This record gives sequence, structure tokens and C-alpha cells, in this order.
Amino acid sequence: MQIPLQITIRDVPHSEAVEAHVREKAAKLEEFSGHIISCRVVVEMPHKHTHQGRQYNVRIDIGVPGSEIVVNRDHNEDVYIAIRDAFDAAKRQLEDYARRVRHDVKTHVVEQVGRVLRLSREEGIGFIAGADGTEYYFSSAEVISPRFDQLREGDEVKFIAEAAGEGMQAKRVSVGHHHQPG
Repeated sequence: MQIPLQITIRDVPHSEAVEAHVREKAAKLEEFSGHIISCRVVVEMPHKHTHQGRQYNVRIDIGVPGSEIVVNRDHNEDVYIAIRDAFDAAKRQLEDYARRVRHDVKTHVVEQVGRVLRLSREEGIGFIAGADGTEYYFSSAEVISPRFDQLREGDEVKFIAEAAGEGMQAKRVSVGHHHQPG
């Protein structure tokens, strides 16, 4: 798919090479996101007197579903460097956008309910029997409430199950009266 591209060059003598460079950089944006609806690029040299010489400004507006990505902060005395830096910033923002889109639907962690089977206070570890009979290891660092030294065998707890190297592990362990998942 070709990105709809609009290029505007202001206050700079028109250059086919600059326009070709912009087209090349814009075409590469599709590698980072296939969701681009539009791309507008403005290359200009504002009439500002600075001590550093004449600076090129490159503004990029990229339309994506539900949002717009704008880059307008890249200045350089070399137009090609200004274009490169602006497109690099746009690429980073597109990557961030793509990550947000991929994780738009969050998966919620399902808490499990079980009972404390065994505790080893000296080692700071314990084991929980899940509702389905699976045994889960946990360390004192994973106990949220109450403190590890206040836990008792037989306490009903809720926790988050996670596969670990040597079996199943319980994270975020807390005591309380919980409803068994039905």
C-alpha cells in the first residue's frame, strides 16, 4: 500500500532531490505501521535570525486511526539531516502507536483461590493448594497481606498463578474469604 503523501516546501528553493529524499523516508514509515492513513511533510526555513545560521524545520503530520502523530521540533543547517531526524522521531512515535494498538485489549489476570498447605518460616516459603488441587509454591516476598509470619496453614488465600521453572508459583498472595470461581 502506498501512503497518501503531501509534500510542501516553503521558503526554500525547490529541489527534486529533497522531495525524493522525503518520499523515500515516508515510504519506509510503512515498515513500522500499516495503519497510516495520511502523511503531510513540510520542509521550510523560517525567517528567524539566529547566531547558528539558517536552520531548516521539518514538520510531519501522520494520520492514523483515532490519532495523529506530529513531529515539529527538528532543526538543522543541513536539510537532509533535518529530514532524517524528523523521520527518525516519527518512526519512534509510530512504533509507540503500534505497541498501544497491539495492547489495546488488555488481558486481566485471573486471581485464584486456595488454601495454605505448608509453611516453612525458616526458609520464608510456603505452598498453596489451588481449588483444582494444583500445588503452588510462594515466597514470603509474594505475600501482600497479612505479613508472611502471620499466615497459618489452612488459611484461605487468593493469588495469581504463574508457571515457574520447577512448577507453578503463586504471586500476590493475600488472606481473606473469597468465593471459589464457579
